[in-house]
Amino acid sequence: VSAGIGDYGCGITTSGSGYCWGRNKNGRLGDGTTKASTAPVAVGGGLTFAEVSAGDDHTCGITPSGAGYCWGSNVSGQLGNGTTTDNGTPVKVVGGLTFAAVSTGVQHSCGVTTGGAVYCWGDNTYGQLGNGTTISSSVPVIVPGGLTFAAVSAGNGLGAYSCGLASSGAAYCWGYNGFGERGDGTTTASLVPVSVAGGLTLASISAGGSHTCGVTTGGAAYCWGYNDDGQLGNGLETDSYSPVAVAGDLDLELRGRGQP
Repeated sequence: VSAGIGDYGCGITTSGSGYCWGRNKNGRLGDGTTKASTAPVAVGGGLTFAEVSAGDDHTCGITPSGAGYCWGSNVSGQLGNGTTTDNGTPVKVVGGLTFAAVSTGVQHSCGVTTGGAVYCWGDNTYGQLGNGTTISSSVPVIVPGGLTFAAVSAGNGLGAYSCGLASSGAAYCWGYNGFGERGDGTTTASLVPVSVAGGLTLASISAGGSHTCGVTTGGAAYCWGYNDDGQLGNGLETDSYSPVAVAGDLDLELRGRGQP
């Protein structure tokens, strides 16, 4: 299940069918309408999904064979089908890529291929596509640098940035950085991936609106970026431009597996 930031959610049944519910502006529920629904409605197209990611006004999913599909708003090309036309049912992401994971932001999307390459598409005003330009793209563009990624997370909310987790556990982020959400110790935007400071080895990473969090392979949680409401979890309300440990004796790796 994936909770979108745009007043809706989506989920996949055990048989792989996609369902969404909530607000349906721009067709983000994928049922071919723009009518809101207080109960789950089937995503059109008869597709079977292995993963789904709900963003702001658009949603993306990948099939068991690794094909990418997106639906909803497409004002910046975030559906990845080579157009900027909204679509209320799934359209295939072009390029013949085989994805292992996909992540949707506000007006951009990113995916990791089975070979460990990251591709992004959509709005690129602040370099959130990571390809060294600020030119938006309605088709996937590769994130350069020769890195092999295990995961990617497209920033949501105000988050015109993205983060990826290399197969080594090293974290990289690119795009907007006004609050230090990229974690490299600065507030300077970057059009290409830059290392998150601290030398942490992460097992997972999640890019939010203006802050980012990750869990190390040892189960410790770290966050960085905007902290006006204490969202970094370190007991303060001061922004941090590099990772700070979440306060408390927590083992999030074990708890995430349902253990006490």
